[in-house]
Amino acid sequence: MTRIAIRPCPSQEAELLRQGGVHPVLARLFAARGLNNAAELSSELAALMQPSGLLHIGRAAEFLADSIAAGKRMVIVADYDCDGATACATAMRGLRAMGAKVDFIVPNRFEYGYGLTPEIVELTAREKSPDIIITVDNGIASIEGVEEAKRRGIDVVVTDHHLPGDSLPDARVIVNPNQPACGFPSKHLAGVGVVFYVLLALRAEMRRRGVFDAQTQPKLDALLDLVALGTVADVVRLDTNNRILVAQGLKRMRAGRMHPGVAALFRVSGRASRTASPFDLGFALGPRLNAAGRLEDMSLGIECLLTDDETRAWELAQQLNDINLKRREIEAEMQDAALLHLDDFQPADRSTICVYDDGWHQGVIGIVASRLKERFYRPTITFAPAGDGMIKGSGRSIPGFHLRDALDLVSKRAPGVIDKFGGHAMAAGLSLRAEAFEHFCAAFEAIGQAWLTESQLERVVETDGPLEENCYTTQFIELLDGQVWGQGFAPPVFCDEFRVLSQRILKDRHLKLMLEKKGVRYDAIWFGHTDALGERARVAFRLDANEYNGVTRVQLLVEHAESA
Repeated sequence: MTRIAIRPCPSQEAELLRQGGVHPVLARLFAARGLNNAAELSSELAALMQPSGLLHIGRAAEFLADSIAAGKRMVIVADYDCDGATACATAMRGLRAMGAKVDFIVPNRFEYGYGLTPEIVELTAREKSPDIIITVDNGIASIEGVEEAKRRGIDVVVTDHHLPGDSLPDARVIVNPNQPACGFPSKHLAGVGVVFYVLLALRAEMRRRGVFDAQTQPKLDALLDLVALGTVADVVRLDTNNRILVAQGLKRMRAGRMHPGVAALFRVSGRASRTASPFDLGFALGPRLNAAGRLEDMSLGIECLLTDDETRAWELAQQLNDINLKRREIEAEMQDAALLHLDDFQPADRSTICVYDDGWHQGVIGIVASRLKERFYRPTITFAPAGDGMIKGSGRSIPGFHLRDALDLVSKRAPGVIDKFGGHAMAAGLSLRAEAFEHFCAAFEAIGQAWLTESQLERVVETDGPLEENCYTTQFIELLDGQVWGQGFAPPVFCDEFRVLSQRILKDRHLKLMLEKKGVRYDAIWFGHTDALGERARVAFRLDANEYNGVTRVQLLVEHAESA
């Protein structure tokens, strides 16, 4: 079941924003998303929260400054997703600019799994001979890996944003806004955001030591295109602080001041950087980087972000694009297989979904889990074989069901069923023995039955209500596009009742509509939907500027519709 709802909007806050000079409709949209102070709309770097609020960041800056001065060898151990790749490139570029001897290594997910494992420490020690390992976008759960590094005399600096377990690794220093006792207000920094903050603190420490002054210090704002890309692609909440980071990165992209690899990714995906948006980062650039980590080796993506050679960046972007096309083919086959597995699935009887297929590719199960979650609106985990009798799962959740906490509870109620797990509220990963799959499914479903109510299992399309008639314009769309929307700061969706003048199916997949309200006609399209509507319909929609034959017209992109 799906229903359209209007998100509440506190009128007093909206009026205060309007009086502060905010466009009346934007004031309503912002207030409905919990923003009540016009100052929170600032996208200037000066409005960023100070690094000093992050626990142990001063200690990290001092240690890294000492290490650079001593000429110690550093190696970045990165994660294999877009956040990990951008965090690695940001760390590499920033540390090199401050004089560090630094290299990187990224685990092949199929050989080594996730994070700083003892095996990765052994590989890093053998191939790179580091004095210091710096983790980016991982490490908070790497207790055994840190112990192995210490045994080898290697110091570890953990920079991460994932939720910690019951105990922390015994690293030289940990910087993570989600570790216990860290009072940093923005708990939603991505991995790339955390390492950017570490670089800011390190630069300040080196200024204090007289290595740089305000004129000679490295310009770290040049890294913000990478920070924005990783932040959006990791689907972290775009709180005020993250919106500043993303807005600044988009500003650089639109002005053409981005790294060659980012520019090449725009070009290969057919997107225009001059109109760069969070949508471009999340649905065009991010997937092309992620595909390398899913199917092959994320070193390819990191090299694309690190090279300053435009020709090389273009070659790498084309390779990433080819891998992404292959990923799409695999994903489509896996989705078809998943729907066959779920042929008898009755949503009314189940609160969760677990699916395993011994022919699936473990690099793509997360995307399939996401698609199934969207289709059935249930917390979903999909599993693929991982060798030696093990299977790996990747999960996606719905609001109100904290996925990592659910896995933690399964591990406590059914000790020994889960081998390893980790993640966030909305996404998590785990591994277990293949013979434990049915046991895990039953334990996971029991938690779903206990935690989720019937209303939580109903998909709600949250909207901002009717749109004022004078705002169905390309000028208003430009105003909306000038804001940073995303996870936790949802893009505007409006709803209203229309007369359906005509409807036809395009390419056997999409419903093309002509809608009318108060004598005004509107083009609309409902992608991936072919069921006809009645003569009148209640429609939830986004505004889109559709360009065709050199003419730009307003089009409604239908999110959901129901006969009225």
